[in-house]
Amino acid sequence: MSLPSWRDWIFSGKAFVASMLALYIALYFDLPRPYWAMAAVYVVSNPLAGATGSKALYRALGTIIGACAAVFFMSIFINAPELFSVVIALWTGVLLYISMLDRTPRSYVFMLAGYTLPLIALPDVGNPELIFDTALARSEEILLGILCASIVNAVVFPVSINSMLNGNITKWLGDAASWAEEILRGEGAVPETPVKRQKLASDIAGFDMLLSQLRYDVKTREVVKPARELRGRLLMLLPMFSSLADRLHALKQINKNLPADMRPVLQSIADWFSQPNAITDESAHALIAQIDAIDTGPSQTGHDWENMLRASALARLREIVYLWRDCHALHAIIRDGHHNRGWQPLFRHRKVIANTRFYDYGMMLFSCGSTVLATLIAGLVWIQSGWEYGAGAVLMAAVSGSFFAAMDRPAPFIMILLKWFSASLVLSFIYLFFILPRIDGFPLLVLVFAPPFLVLGTLMPRPQYAIIAMLLTVATASFIALQNRFSVDFVSFMNGGLASLIGVGFSLVWTLLVRPFGSELAARRLMHAGWADLANTAAGSNRHDHSELSGRILDRLGQLVPRLASLPGREMAKIDGYAEVRLGLNILALQRERRRLGSACAIQIGTMLAAIAGFYKQRLKQGKALEPAPSLLVQIDTCLAQTLNEPADKRAEALDALVGIKRALFPDAPVTSLLPLSNDHNTNALNAKAAE
Repeated sequence: MSLPSWRDWIFSGKAFVASMLALYIALYFDLPRPYWAMAAVYVVSNPLAGATGSKALYRALGTIIGACAAVFFMSIFINAPELFSVVIALWTGVLLYISMLDRTPRSYVFMLAGYTLPLIALPDVGNPELIFDTALARSEEILLGILCASIVNAVVFPVSINSMLNGNITKWLGDAASWAEEILRGEGAVPETPVKRQKLASDIAGFDMLLSQLRYDVKTREVVKPARELRGRLLMLLPMFSSLADRLHALKQINKNLPADMRPVLQSIADWFSQPNAITDESAHALIAQIDAIDTGPSQTGHDWENMLRASALARLREIVYLWRDCHALHAIIRDGHHNRGWQPLFRHRKVIANTRFYDYGMMLFSCGSTVLATLIAGLVWIQSGWEYGAGAVLMAAVSGSFFAAMDRPAPFIMILLKWFSASLVLSFIYLFFILPRIDGFPLLVLVFAPPFLVLGTLMPRPQYAIIAMLLTVATASFIALQNRFSVDFVSFMNGGLASLIGVGFSLVWTLLVRPFGSELAARRLMHAGWADLANTAAGSNRHDHSELSGRILDRLGQLVPRLASLPGREMAKIDGYAEVRLGLNILALQRERRRLGSACAIQIGTMLAAIAGFYKQRLKQGKALEPAPSLLVQIDTCLAQTLNEPADKRAEALDALVGIKRALFPDAPVTSLLPLSNDHNTNALNAKAAE
């Protein structure tokens, strides 16, 4: 683990100042649990001012919803503790499921509301008459902590999300340009997309988290729309790059080198990608003119496969040039911070990728269901035991289950949490029994609190440690449980701490028992979902437009790639996720275009699409990546030959889609010379269809 940067220390210092301010105000007004205000600061603090504001709003809403639910349900089920345990478990699980459906910071509203109910209700289950006062006090103290965190973050060295957004866009554009140059100069023209390039899908998918924060930052509210436009175009570039690399590789296979007239054009576009300052509308149109000058289209006789590959490659080049210019224009708008409402995109051939998400509802229900059962079992055991402090174990089972439910393997993280909770308990013991009794006055209190909280605060800006560090700061503040009149009871402290450790320990054991699988199961389910999507799309039952389908497939790819990276040497680690995106887009294009073609051609295409649907259904049935049958290759070639009979102004899009389908399913197919089918063949196809 690297040492904290100066930015980490500044963030930690701001969070500590805000927590001490919240603690001082809570002590001054003699609030019943001032440590809640202190802990709330660390829950909502974020290095970005806009993110802190949004999280503060979401925490306030979640706390209020949970507090109201605690008052409502306790008044109904106070005389039925077993039913109350069921209600707590179901409430936690249902809201956890809702939070998993919303993959933005807004999801915190629902997860927090889920575990706030047991947090407020369980400690007072023996004194139900106090529940309203407890709920009100928690709401007041949480809101105080939120207010202090928001003010300090906005006033003391505020960090706008704009700087991070521009930095990330620059990095993403740089990575995309690097891949484009590899393809255009020949090094990256390979049949399969390298895993490191597939990771771009998951990197750009992370753009969503920043987008959701833009409207909470006064400096970025005007660029929300161009930022969303940029996201769609960045994602659209990925299958375009993959498609171009595939076509160039196929052309090189035929003649051992690219066509002589294409090489200068490819070099010009590669040089254009390497010079960001030269990317203008004028330079983009000049490159399009070069592409048009060498585009002769598929010929009617001899070596038609090579010509169709060439036409497809040039079509991808046009789309890439327009998309790349749009991306740089949008980046300039975002960098300036003002939306240029007169801006017109160059890429208008098709819709850009929509913000469509893929959800594995089965895994989500299983994860939430396991949290429900863990919370319910912990609650019932507590009731049967009669242990006064057992509510803390139930609470921690719900909290740990909620925070790590979305992970493939939550057990290692819960184990880390258990270890650090134990350390936090020891630290709190030292403070309560050896340090705080010797402290007189708030300044000294701040001084002795500074070392552990400043160190833990430096871990929170790091994504890999953020959740653990936040939970530890909150746990330490809660274990110390500082109040206006200092008093400490060894038995109460040890019972409360032990209950928390038992709750986390139970969650760990439960997770090891019910979720022993890891990334492989999730990756396999994602892969099977992709096959089902393609089967439905080919069968015609999935009539989404290009933007929705590609958005869903790319979102699934963004979830799949990090898991594939952890499965070296396995069958699934060889998957080219972009090939599925290309195949799905080409199937949709072909279904749209075949309505413009003659009846014989449309029938042949329908038969081929049915065969593709059957192939993916067979993959689903057997649960493994079967190779397509040679008969499907024959059907695709027949469709290609049949489409050559169509008028030139109607067949171009269909030919391009058929080329993409063949390359996605049969990248190693031998080169064939395709000729237009005779009219007799057309008549036979119609008769065969009628006989069916």
